[in-house]
Amino acid sequence: MILVTGATGQFGKTTIDFLLKKDIPANNIAALVRDEAKAADLKSKGIILKTGDYNNYESLLAAFADADKLLFVSGNEIENRVSQHENVVKAAIQAGVKHVVYTSFLSANESNTSPIAMVGEAHIQTEKWLKESGLSYTILKNNIYMDMIPVFIGEKALETGIIYQPAGEGKCAYVLREEMAEIAANILTSTGHEGKIYPLTGNKAYSYGDIAKILSEITGKDIQYVSPTPEEFSKTLQEANVPAAYIGMLTGFSVAKAQGEFDIEDNTMEILLGRKPTSVTGYLKKMYATNELIS
Repeated sequence: MILVTGATGQFGKTTIDFLLKKDIPANNIAALVRDEAKAADLKSKGIILKTGDYNNYESLLAAFADADKLLFVSGNEIENRVSQHENVVKAAIQAGVKHVVYTSFLSANESNTSPIAMVGEAHIQTEKWLKESGLSYTILKNNIYMDMIPVFIGEKALETGIIYQPAGEGKCAYVLREEMAEIAANILTSTGHEGKIYPLTGNKAYSYGDIAKILSEITGKDIQYVSPTPEEFSKTLQEANVPAAYIGMLTGFSVAKAQGEFDIEDNTMEILLGRKPTSVTGYLKKMYATNELIS
């Protein structure tokens, strides 16, 4: 039995779709959900639903009881993630899960000096717990999703002609979330991944200046990249009534980019996919152009 956590989220649900495409019988796939009412689509496909919550240890222990392999999708409640992840690892040990595949993060700076240390803390601790657990594990160190580029540049970037982020000349080797899910499914359905830590990152890194140039070529509009100081950026967002937590997160990720935390290129993705991963240019064409071929 393969158990997928976070199954109503995009990563978990997409992984389940890839497992089904690989002809894994639906009754050999279980989905951990907090609310079964939100998983009607999974149930209609024949997926077994397990009710559980990262905050509730006993619910995890019961849900993991029949699991041979566990896709452990990291929680999205950053303030509670350390305790939640501890529950997952301990429950996996006690339930006798045979193999855990964990979605971690990739950064060149995993110390508390990172501008996004609050994001990395739980991942670093969870990796440590898995390594010390006695469990068979695979750790997927995922770089920033390409899917976040529209969020970072803002929905009005094409209208204003400006990408406004305090990232300097920093680059990021973005990855497509769908391809991360495909890799997770590949690992869950094959062997030889025990004890492996995979850096899942693009084979080319891009700055916001590069993205502005690509968007200009795609849309025919003049898109410019402006890099303010972090203080100027925060002030601008405050004046636009953006919530403080969101400002802190956006600023932190851009400053981390400026410091080169995500400028990590590698070809492991290509090996695990069996093909070249989607390029940032191809993704942006799909998102922002019409009648364009994806490169």
